[in-house]
Amino acid sequence: MAGITELSQLDLNGTYSYADYLLWKFEDRVELIKGKIMAMTAPNLKHQRYSGRLSFFIGNYLYKKSCELFIAPFDVKLYDHRKAHLPDDKAYSVVQPDLCVICDKSKLTERGCDGAPDWIIEILSPSNSKKEMRFKYDLYEESGVGEYWLVYPYEEAVYQFVLSAETDKYELKGMYANDDIAIPALFPELKIDLAEVFAE
Repeated sequence: MAGITELSQLDLNGTYSYADYLLWKFEDRVELIKGKIMAMTAPNLKHQRYSGRLSFFIGNYLYKKSCELFIAPFDVKLYDHRKAHLPDDKAYSVVQPDLCVICDKSKLTERGCDGAPDWIIEILSPSNSKKEMRFKYDLYEESGVGEYWLVYPYEEAVYQFVLSAETDKYELKGMYANDDIAIPALFPELKIDLAEVFAE
């Protein structure tokens, strides 16, 4: 796998591990979901605007607290949280969430996060396929990501999923519109005014 400097050198139908991913030297941004390559496109204006505003609200709230906010590009290596920690050559998923909050500092490495963040926010763009988002939903659920927000920039809406301790499955906790106050289950004191997030 050494010497991979172009995405075109890879078999897009092949299966790759995180260890393979670490050897790639091309500039294209990709994610691995269950060993399959998912190419990433450059984010558009709305995506970047809303990402910046959400990071402002969350980052300010977390300042001097034990949890930390990370913004893409930031590698997150994922695997089934009910199983033992996996070495790089046995882990087949690495993603770059738009925003993620990590409270367990032991998961942080020089390369990113090894294991599930506590909270992930993904901002959809026209290039995100429904299939890709279904894969991510299932992956985040299996990996034990406690809270997952899907932001729909054109609909100006946020869907909030929280992992149930009883079922290990996501439950839809909130559906927020553009004039609502969104409150993460992880931080009930944090109130995000979506009118400010989605303002043009």
